[in-house]
Amino acid sequence: MTVIKQKKRLGKEHLQRVIDQCRSVQEKGLDPFLVEVDDIIEIIQTYFPEWDNPEELCLDAEAIHQIASTIKLQSEWVKHRSTSLYTDPFLIEEKLRKLPLEEIEAIFLNSWHPIVELEQISPKSLVESVKYWQNLVPLHQRWQNSTQYQTEAGTTTFEELVKQQIIAKEAFSNKLEQFWMELRAKRVDDEKIEYWDFIGAPTYEETVKRAYMTSFLVTYGYATLEVDRLEEMVFIKPFKKPRQKVDLKQAVSLPIAISFTDWNSWKDGVKK
Repeated sequence: MTVIKQKKRLGKEHLQRVIDQCRSVQEKGLDPFLVEVDDIIEIIQTYFPEWDNPEELCLDAEAIHQIASTIKLQSEWVKHRSTSLYTDPFLIEEKLRKLPLEEIEAIFLNSWHPIVELEQISPKSLVESVKYWQNLVPLHQRWQNSTQYQTEAGTTTFEELVKQQIIAKEAFSNKLEQFWMELRAKRVDDEKIEYWDFIGAPTYEETVKRAYMTSFLVTYGYATLEVDRLEEMVFIKPFKKPRQKVDLKQAVSLPIAISFTDWNSWKDGVKK
């Protein structure tokens, strides 16, 4: 009894593998001749006498159906190759090996159509090229037409250089110290200050400048930023003395967008 059950189990596994193989060939578009039809039919015939319940007979019928579908694909494959004058690559390779080298060269030259030959210059384009070079002004004459401008040296004032932002009216370090003192003056009872309340100004341009200076305060150790991620708020807190070493918490870059929309929202909130 045990031997019969084991044989049935092996038979079912074989049939299931046959079904899966045939379906894989059909769904993936593989070569249908990968399926050895004769061997599979022999397997089906071997196990068919063992089936005695509807489930086993249905599995057997499904295997036969898949084999029939694979045979149909093989037939269509042969028809397609025969009508398209298909030649097996192996046969072509064997034929080429037997041909003399001179004959292979002749076949290659007769069938060769290089792109250079198909894209050759036409007589019309040659005529246009000659006309272009004949009408072109010589190089030494073209250089004579170049215009050179001469300007006289003049003088300027310190105020004009400051206005054009060529030089700074005061050293950057002094401006940074003054900005730091302003931040400390706004701080009350060691409380941190909301970021926008410090950088916000009546104009958007001034707000951007203040945000720019604030970034240097944090970078050079004059202040630190604290972020409340739950409330999505940023605070700035000045130090009593500039720190030479930046805190590890502040070593992470914290980009803050200063958009015109954000500035308008802040300004509207201040007015309210």
